[in-house]
Parts: sequence; structure tokens; C-alpha cells
Amino acid sequence: MARKRFDDSQCSVARALNEVGDWWSLRIVLHAMYGTRRFVDFQQQLGIARNILCDRLAKLVDNGVLKKVDVGEHGSRFEYRLTDKGRDLFPVVIALRQWGDKWNPAEPSAPLDLRDRATGRPIRPVAVQDADGQALTIRDVFLPESPAGANGTDPT
Repeated sequence: MARKRFDDSQCSVARALNEVGDWWSLRIVLHAMYGTRRFVDFQQQLGIARNILCDRLAKLVDNGVLKKVDVGEHGSRFEYRLTDKGRDLFPVVIALRQWGDKWNPAEPSAPLDLRDRATGRPIRPVAVQDADGQALTIRDVFLPESPAGANGTDPT
């Protein structure tokens, strides 16, 4: 049975999941954020089958999340580098990591200690904020009336 695609969905979350919403794609993006660039390194670090890695890398390149760069002097040798679109997934990946550390921690290891390069201080938890920078929860937001008929629905 083929997986349903959401290319034409009105839901931006569904459309985003079309591009990066599977286990391997997000892990590849995460490792690219850590600096992994070569096919062999992705394969070794992730323990992923070659055919699956080929498929996911091609999909991420086709969707503009990664770009494939020829870095070979003799013959062809390629690296996979994050595009601006791929780098924009940084807060998404960090939010998933923080959520996982809170709700599904890997015992007994400590959560990843990610720090600000400029100050050396730990990063804050990712949060949705209002225009003044105050943290919001799902109970603090609503969907205003829209042409599609969302009519101020409370998302909770």
C-alpha cells in the first residue's frame, strides 16, 4: 500500500511532512547539522542501508533541503550540504530533541548539552512566543476566522 502524499493539502504541517516527515530524513538532516556531508559518513553514523540512504538523500535534494555538491578533482565525489531551507529546520529539530529528552529520555545518559557558541551558555527550550516574547501554550492561541471556515476554532 502506497503512503498517502499531501502535496496539495491546505495543511502546512502535512506538506512539510511530505518533505522531511520520516524517521530517516530527519536523522539525515540532524547529522547534516552536525557537519556530516559524505554518503559514507551518513551511512556509518546512522547505520542505514545504502538503498534507503540513496532514496532519502535524493528526496532531500529534490525538495531543496540539501544540495549535492561535486567536490571531486578526479572523477566524482559528492557532498551533501544543507540549503537555507534545510538550515531553517534547526528550531524544528531542536524542539523535537527537547521534547524527546523530556518525554522519552535515554536513560541513563543526560540530554544533549547544546550551548551558544558566542557565550557558552546552554540554549533555552524552544517556545512559541507572542509578539512581546512571552511564551505561549496551546491554550493561549486560537485560529481566527478565515475564508476556509476555521471561524475562531480553539485548537485545544
